[in-house]
Amino acid sequence: MSSCRKVSWRLAAAATALMVASLVQAQSNAFPGIGRPATPKEIAAWDIDVRPDFKGLPKGSGTVSKGMEVWESKCSSCHGIFGESNEFFSPLIGGTTKEDIKTGRAARLNDPSFPGRTTMMKVPTLSTLWDYVNRAMPWTQPKSLSTEEVYAVVAYMLNMAGIVPDDFKLSDANMAEVQQRLPNRNGMTTEHAMWPGASFGNRKPDVQAVACMKDCGPAPTIASDLPDFARNAHGNLAEQNRIVGPQRGANTEKPAPATLAAGGAQRVAAAAQAPAAAATKPAAGGEAAAAIALTAKYSCNACHGLDNKIIGPSFRDIAGKQGGRADAVAYLTGKIKAGGSGVYGPIPMPPQSLGDADAKAIAQWIAAGAKK
Repeated sequence: MSSCRKVSWRLAAAATALMVASLVQAQSNAFPGIGRPATPKEIAAWDIDVRPDFKGLPKGSGTVSKGMEVWESKCSSCHGIFGESNEFFSPLIGGTTKEDIKTGRAARLNDPSFPGRTTMMKVPTLSTLWDYVNRAMPWTQPKSLSTEEVYAVVAYMLNMAGIVPDDFKLSDANMAEVQQRLPNRNGMTTEHAMWPGASFGNRKPDVQAVACMKDCGPAPTIASDLPDFARNAHGNLAEQNRIVGPQRGANTEKPAPATLAAGGAQRVAAAAQAPAAAATKPAAGGEAAAAIALTAKYSCNACHGLDNKIIGPSFRDIAGKQGGRADAVAYLTGKIKAGGSGVYGPIPMPPQSLGDADAKAIAQWIAAGAKK
């Protein structure tokens, strides 16, 4: 009997291996030479979403008091001590009432005089809140929270919104019960029919996506181009797009004559006749231009303007504050690589994944005054 079981097990294993190999071969043939099929282990690592019916929710629990500890150490720097957030992030908590918890409709969503819309006013499903915290938070270290910490943080948010008491413990066992207390749980509609299917009545979407190719207006005539001061402000846009997909960035190195009207074409011709004059601009060459190009390559200018604060300080503000240090280049190189917070405000700068040479080149440019 034992021998028969071993043979049966081996036959089953061989059949499974053959089926997987056939599937892999079929997937490989679909896109020859491009990548490889994901392994079951790789798929499991990414398959972490939690559905509105709580399928995919891991077993675990977390208390409000534990959530407060996690919140103050890992969340409050961006979202505020009480979820009120700051100048960069939308508020999470506020705008809901006890009556909303009873009815499941956040009344202030229909009040144009109420200033702003918080997350807790809008979210209709508790799984959405749990899933997003689990996948994307903290901002600087996504997916670093343990399962207990995620339950605890969500419990603390619910407590701040007055949905659960101070001594509450949120768990996979009571998530569905808590769902029935969300202030806007009845605020979601499927009337738009963007999710077709039997459960939604098989209605057609309100947008049919039928192309209209008649009575078209005349083709537009482009009669202007980027002014000199704006050209390459964030690097050449044409070099910052993926090679797939329909969108292409404009070539901001120079105007495109084919797209300009007569006046624009004349300016292009004049620029072509005087290349030496263009070469004398400080931003067109040298170490400064190379460093500016690196800030565009690594998307530094998404948070830092040359002269203006965006999310973080401007490059020239950093130069003014740190450029006089004896170890300015080494200090700035380290900050670029490691990130940090507290020097220019509470918003953290995440660590940057660029090479030492590129980080040093940017640091040298900043230390020298961040000049164009």
